[in-house]
Amino acid sequence: MISALMPTYARADIAFDHGEGAWLWSTDGRRFLDFGAGIATSSLGHAHPGLVGAIAAQAGRVIHVSNLYRVPQAERLAARLVENSFADSVFFCNSGAEANEGLVKLMRRAMARTGHPERTRVICFEGAFHGRTLAMLSATGNEKYLDGFGPPVDGFDHVPLNNLNAVRDAIGPLTAGILVEPVQGEGGIRRAEPDFLRGLRAACDEFGLLLGMDEVQTGIGRCGALFAHELCGVTPDVMSAAKGIAGGFPMGAILATEAVAKHLTAGSHGTTFGGSPLAAAAANAVLDVVLADGFIAEITATAAFLRAGLERLVTEYLDIFNDARGLGLLVGLKCLVPNSEMQAAAMAEGLLTVAAGDNVLRLAPPLIVRQAECAVAIEMLAHAAARCRARLAAVA
Repeated sequence: MISALMPTYARADIAFDHGEGAWLWSTDGRRFLDFGAGIATSSLGHAHPGLVGAIAAQAGRVIHVSNLYRVPQAERLAARLVENSFADSVFFCNSGAEANEGLVKLMRRAMARTGHPERTRVICFEGAFHGRTLAMLSATGNEKYLDGFGPPVDGFDHVPLNNLNAVRDAIGPLTAGILVEPVQGEGGIRRAEPDFLRGLRAACDEFGLLLGMDEVQTGIGRCGALFAHELCGVTPDVMSAAKGIAGGFPMGAILATEAVAKHLTAGSHGTTFGGSPLAAAAANAVLDVVLADGFIAEITATAAFLRAGLERLVTEYLDIFNDARGLGLLVGLKCLVPNSEMQAAAMAEGLLTVAAGDNVLRLAPPLIVRQAECAVAIEMLAHAAARCRARLAAVA
């Protein structure tokens, strides 16, 4: 008999009662160090007083009014994002998939409004993940996710990541733009090399295309800058954000330059829930922390400490891992045993992680994590790796 919740997830048999900082307590009283952060979403960890207070205060005033009216909280949030990014204007929505849908619509709309309605195709990359809607599954291009949902939505061309020659070969008269993740989170913590991103910017400029960045997982400080593309000096035309933007409250955003954003005119796009007073209050509380002096510098220092620990693990457990990879606090261990096995072993030690493509164990702790907690996580991973090694020896 089917469960009341549709069986779309292979859920671990555990539920959580409460959390504090980077820690979670299960309903049966066990404590876990959370290095998954709700898949890179709980940016301020659990029960952060500033975030909790902002949500509670706003909920006590007004939760939702719709975009038929001005939303001062969203106006303030948009102004802060514009002030601290390349963008001139922002559209708020509810998720990363929705943000990426809107990003592609905006690319097509901008091309149509500037005399090129035929330019509708977007170049994407093998190993990408852009969301679960029909169009974003097609942008992702993973056959596993497309299975059973009919023909893919047309308009997306896929090439290998970090291969600029393949990108240039794929550009044609129908190409509107390029969509790239600075780090492929779901795809296995695979980084787009800085020179490659700079080459994408140059190709877009040369051929009159739009460069789109999917920063759903890499944005809002996670990689050591407010947005990861800043680290290599590349400026996109349009960008998606979500996950950590509101600390776990559902929210997404599309950020764009004026030259692009001006084409999303009244009635051309919309959302019922996007940019609600409550969502915007949560996101403003997150920015209060992330934009505070020294916070991103602390992320960078913590990330360097964590990365060094992961590289030591690779050296010490060459039969379990063969690579440490990633950027900032979005990192991973390439496993030589099934990553699901390593994930289960880590959970048995009290560490929550997330599996990713390319047989990678993903680590995306809350941004408020500190070196002491990273040291605990590294020790837990060492014990988990020893568990896996012992199992391998037992079956040898």
